Amino acid sequence: MTLRQAALSLTVLLVFWQAIATLVAPPRYLLPAPSAVLEVFWHQPGFLVQHTLLTGCEILLGLLAGSALGAVTALGVAAFPRTGLMLWPLVLVLQAFPVFVLAPLLVIWFGFGMASKVAMTIIIIFFPVASAFHDGLRRTDRAMLDAAALTQASHWQTLWHLRVPLALPALISGLRIAAPLAPLGAVVGEWVGASGGLGFVMMQANARLQTDVMFAAMAILALFTVLLRLVTDRLTANLVPWAREDVSPLRAATLPSGKLP
Repeated sequence: MTLRQAALSLTVLLVFWQAIATLVAPPRYLLPAPSAVLEVFWHQPGFLVQHTLLTGCEILLGLLAGSALGAVTALGVAAFPRTGLMLWPLVLVLQAFPVFVLAPLLVIWFGFGMASKVAMTIIIIFFPVASAFHDGLRRTDRAMLDAAALTQASHWQTLWHLRVPLALPALISGLRIAAPLAPLGAVVGEWVGASGGLGFVMMQANARLQTDVMFAAMAILALFTVLLRLVTDRLTANLVPWAREDVSPLRAATLPSGKLP
């Protein structure tokens, strides 16, 4: 997805939304027009910026920590297969719990501050990254593993110099899936218990039937989602050029580092 595509989609959505608000003219508390939402940004910029910064910090910390933890977990399972046989089912069981079940526990354990929201974001980010990277490491082409064995490469050499580079496209796919989910983790935590953040703003606005304020908070969260996806695509394309979509894993292994056809 490019910035131009995102802008085009947003424009179409706003035009459609404004058309409904003009033709149907629903009550403002049911569906405010885009102009009404813009009024919220105009009249309450400081209020929205304050809560946006808090949620943004939660999203960024949770995304970084969850991605790192997921990648390390997948590497650990691949590096120590016997331990992984016991660890991976536990990961699957933890992932089976709905986030709304875990959120109250996290608030009890970590309090109403930022820590519980970061923990919730980590949980949501962790599994897509760990699962995708684990699948990539597990599905290394058998012919390439046999070729590495002929060179008498050790288990660790094969892991670091063959399996990990070939699994990076899978890791990138996991990051692309996980990054847009980061705002969800922070907001769910704020819904359960918080004294600030966009989720807190949405809950307070809902109680007061301030639908325009809710839409303003939702618009900021949507912007977070799009930006995280765009940034993830750009960073991964620059840092891991051989994981580009038009380069196959087998061909990527034969390319010099940093060079693409």
